[in-house]
Amino acid sequence: MNTWPEDFFEFAYIPEINQQLTALAELAEPEDWDYHHTPSIHPHPVLHNYVRYTYKKVAQEGKISLSDDGQYACFNTGLVTENQESIFASFEVNRQAERQPWYFKGWFRKGRWELNKFNLLPEMAHYFDDPTCLVLDLRKPLRPNVEHIIEDNKERFPDPYKTMDNYALQTFLKGAIDNAQQRVMRSYKAAIPQYYNGHVQLLLPLCLSSPGKADLALVVERHAQFYRGSTCLTLDMAYNNARQICKPERDWLQP
Repeated sequence: MNTWPEDFFEFAYIPEINQQLTALAELAEPEDWDYHHTPSIHPHPVLHNYVRYTYKKVAQEGKISLSDDGQYACFNTGLVTENQESIFASFEVNRQAERQPWYFKGWFRKGRWELNKFNLLPEMAHYFDDPTCLVLDLRKPLRPNVEHIIEDNKERFPDPYKTMDNYALQTFLKGAIDNAQQRVMRSYKAAIPQYYNGHVQLLLPLCLSSPGKADLALVVERHAQFYRGSTCLTLDMAYNNARQICKPERDWLQP
């Protein structure tokens, strides 16, 4: 069994990465892959991170297929075309020994002849076994670590909250967390799953200034008898993590 490096850019040399990302965005069904609040050096930064971490997961799971002659490799991106045809990333052995072991060839939909060299096409990455982790169980209490959230992540808060006295900000944050729980009671879809460090967590909307607009996302970890609100994320950070599992509903998580 092959052992694959977990870093996508150690696995393969990707020429013109920005152009390759644009090509994948055009091949896949339409989706907003851009940040709306955070500068980025890449076009489609959400897609850039999605590909990197999808590769990492399939490498961990051994879901990279080789051709019979060992000269080609591919993995399932988890994305599909507008006609719902799976898209694969394809590679060939890198002839330049001093570089990464593989060289990127292209993104190919399942029916393309370039994939005929693979007897078996690999499956998608797998992120959870227990589907109950995708829904917030309202019978369990939520214990938010409010002081930690503020002390360690105050720079993530929008103005004017990031310059506010910590005690005053606690009052706003506690109210936003209570409102988020009420929102999930009305619609379970308001709790959005994210994948981070090998675990599924949930994201709740924190609306500090307006009930119709989330300012941050509260990260909620599941424990046996309760949930812990461990930290907060900017909307761009939250969307990155949530997109790894699936395309999130745009009800409130809009990077």
